[in-house]
Amino acid sequence: MSTASTASTVNRASRVLPRDADEPAPASLPPRGLDGLDPAYSRLVEVPDAEGATRTWHLLDNLAQLEALGAQPVGTILCVHGNPTWSYLWRRLVSSAAEAVNEGREAWRVVAVDQLEMGFSERTGTPRLLAQRVADLGALTAELGLQGPVVTLGHDWGGVVSLGWAVDHPDLLVGAVVLNTAVHQPEASPVPAPLRLALRRGVLGASTVRTPAFLTTTLALAHPPLPPQVREGYRAPYRTAARRGGIGGFVADIPLDAGHPSHAELDRIAAGVRDLGRRGTPALFLWGPRDPIFGDRYLDDLIDRVPHADVHRFEGAGHLLAEDVDYASAVLTWLEEKRLSAPRPAGDAPVVGEPVVGEPDPARPAPLWAQLDALRESTQTALVEMAPPGGDAPRVVSWRLLARRVTELAAGLARVGVRKGDRVSLLVPPGADLTAVLYACLRIGAVVVVADAGLGLRGLTRAVRGAQPDHVIGALPGLSAARTLGWPGTKISTAQLPALLARSLGVTRSLVEIARLGANATVPEAPAPGDTAAVLFTSGSTGPAKGVVYTHAQLAAMRDVLAAQYGIGPGTGLVAGFAPFALLGPALGARSVTPDMDVTSPRTLTARAVASSVTAADATVLFLSPAAIVNVVATSGDLTDDDRVALAGVRLFLSAGAPISASLLESVHRLMPDAAAHTPYGMTEGLLVADIDLEEIRTVPAARATEAGGVCVGRPTGTVQVRIAALDELGHPTGEPSTTAGVTGEIVVSAPHLKAGYDRLWLTDLASSQGTSDAGRWHRTGDVGHLDDEGRLWVEGRVAHVIATADGVVTPVATEQAVERLPDVARAALVGVGPCGTQQLVVVVETEPEARRVSLADVGLARSVREAAGRRLAAVLVVPHLPTDVRHNSKIDRTRLSRWASDVLCGGRMRRP
Repeated sequence: MSTASTASTVNRASRVLPRDADEPAPASLPPRGLDGLDPAYSRLVEVPDAEGATRTWHLLDNLAQLEALGAQPVGTILCVHGNPTWSYLWRRLVSSAAEAVNEGREAWRVVAVDQLEMGFSERTGTPRLLAQRVADLGALTAELGLQGPVVTLGHDWGGVVSLGWAVDHPDLLVGAVVLNTAVHQPEASPVPAPLRLALRRGVLGASTVRTPAFLTTTLALAHPPLPPQVREGYRAPYRTAARRGGIGGFVADIPLDAGHPSHAELDRIAAGVRDLGRRGTPALFLWGPRDPIFGDRYLDDLIDRVPHADVHRFEGAGHLLAEDVDYASAVLTWLEEKRLSAPRPAGDAPVVGEPVVGEPDPARPAPLWAQLDALRESTQTALVEMAPPGGDAPRVVSWRLLARRVTELAAGLARVGVRKGDRVSLLVPPGADLTAVLYACLRIGAVVVVADAGLGLRGLTRAVRGAQPDHVIGALPGLSAARTLGWPGTKISTAQLPALLARSLGVTRSLVEIARLGANATVPEAPAPGDTAAVLFTSGSTGPAKGVVYTHAQLAAMRDVLAAQYGIGPGTGLVAGFAPFALLGPALGARSVTPDMDVTSPRTLTARAVASSVTAADATVLFLSPAAIVNVVATSGDLTDDDRVALAGVRLFLSAGAPISASLLESVHRLMPDAAAHTPYGMTEGLLVADIDLEEIRTVPAARATEAGGVCVGRPTGTVQVRIAALDELGHPTGEPSTTAGVTGEIVVSAPHLKAGYDRLWLTDLASSQGTSDAGRWHRTGDVGHLDDEGRLWVEGRVAHVIATADGVVTPVATEQAVERLPDVARAALVGVGPCGTQQLVVVVETEPEARRVSLADVGLARSVREAAGRRLAAVLVVPHLPTDVRHNSKIDRTRLSRWASDVLCGGRMRRP
């Protein structure tokens, strides 16, 4: 659209509307009976506008209800809707804020306006551009006599208007909240197609005013779909074309380029928002990533302007976030957490507390690349990259070559525009390329985003889009997926691609070119210990994968605790069948190798592949996941005499990622008889929390393990502190975490090497945090277990998998392990069916040999399982395979199994879970 045509967009909008669409019409109160809207909150207010004309606004206001409760408001939440909604959008917050008083919480007044020409406010008959709307809102708040503290809340183009008010009223403002909005159109991104279509000549009037198409389309963006009565609530003020003129006018006021009359005002507000960021004004961004208009690129822009903002992306939610999720609780919780009702000191900038993220040691810990610097002249082996069977010889990389490559890539990446704080998604399989580029990014302060292929294509897409990387570095499969699925970020290939292929994938550079550019360039200043270093995604075994944020200091602390616990350092040979250990190898100064395997399926690892890796790296330390161990033991019959000699040289064996049975640990120990076998307990949020070895496991009788109700994972490591938050009768963690022995509850941990937080998941991070200790923040792990009288930690399952029966809560692990001791059972899962508090127990088993179909267990197997479980079971079901997470192939998806078992026992089809 040209500048000239854009400048006349607003006038053109009026020309295509029905004659009475822009004629004046008085304000009115909404009709009674609208779903979820209490008429007591509605009021009309007369306000002189900037031209001196008196305009009548409709708004929702809970002040009278607060006064009736005897509550004095601590502040006001000023809510502004977008297009084509109205104050009905905020009905839940209006009522929730009043109800909160009865719960002993702070009393916040909520004022939710209908903008002029919208909702049940006056139709003035004149177009209202963005600057006018901001001025209108200011006039209204002046008429209301609004005093601080004020928190603005806006959605869609109401977000822009609310932020305009925020920028213009710094003396009243204490915080700003937005739901899916935008204050700037990124230059490299086109305006969303639906908006371009709506603005086309011949479409604007027809779609927004003459018909309710724009309104209907917007209401269809809810996830899940809106109930009919809620849709009717939104339609109530827009029954006729004469009532929909404001919808068309709002769309016409979208500034596509500098020629639009509202472009300057939008720029002013965008600059003002950046100033809010510089002043440290508290901000909360709540986002629905499925929004086809205001996608994550606009969230990225807002975060760039207000870097300290709290952000929460609600996976699965979209444009109508206020209908998709419980946004009201999120807003009220945020207000309490930030204490925005507290008096502010003199000055125009609120006080922003420093985040507690495990502050770096004042002595400045050695950076993660310290060993690379120390060994940069060494010709000793740093990495071994195994070739697949029948391929070439292993690729051997010396410390000298690795250090040089890291330096060249670091300088080269800086030269091509990768800056400190930029996010770099690494879609590179484990090996020399991934290691070199990861350390290069860390060295220049770029934030590495690691979401391994084990998440699957859907999980990877969710992770990459959620992290919103500025750059993507990938091998051909990752780049192909990025192009096909529209992943964000400039694209860099690991290998030099043919020009045509590079163009088709959107690749701008290769690592070869970047290393060449950095050969004689200067590496930028190193990041500080407290700077963000990485976003590492969880396995997604208990919900969508979450991005775990680490600072450089926390990664260094993780390295140090691993080195201290297991004596891994320069000269150690390490076989890592788990990506985090492979990437930490150079930080430890260890000679590392990743065995030949499909990283998306740990069960593809064979005993011979492990032995070959041990030989290639002269390794003495071996780390494998439980799923990999199962196949290693199963394929051990293929080992040659030389393979067995190589495995006999292993001195330390580690396995983590899921509980591992003592019998399986004994089986793998027979392959490495001189190795100390350890099963560390940890998570992506903290790689090493507790540790136990086979010798101690042997001292715990099976009877005690069954009685204790779980798997003993040993004692806390290093500076780790462990507490237990006891469960109530419904299986919910309650009370203050303690170290009392024998109390089953959620495991809560603290250590310097734990996460800084979750990426763009403020509510999740808040829920997982519980104060601080001298070791750092407390993290609620989501695991359930207990401490014994010797200070050892026992894991009994996940909090989400606790079963609340009429006889009390039941945790699954002990029962599962008892059933798995049966000779014809390979794996078992204990799940609950029915209402919480009266759930019935069901055991689902994989058998040996493998069952061909889903069925009820035969009489003999069912009897054996019931006797082993020692509990009253509603049913015993047999499946060919239990569903597991895609990353580890180890963690059983009990939530999915519970839903499936409920369906089967209610007469559903006997299909595989």
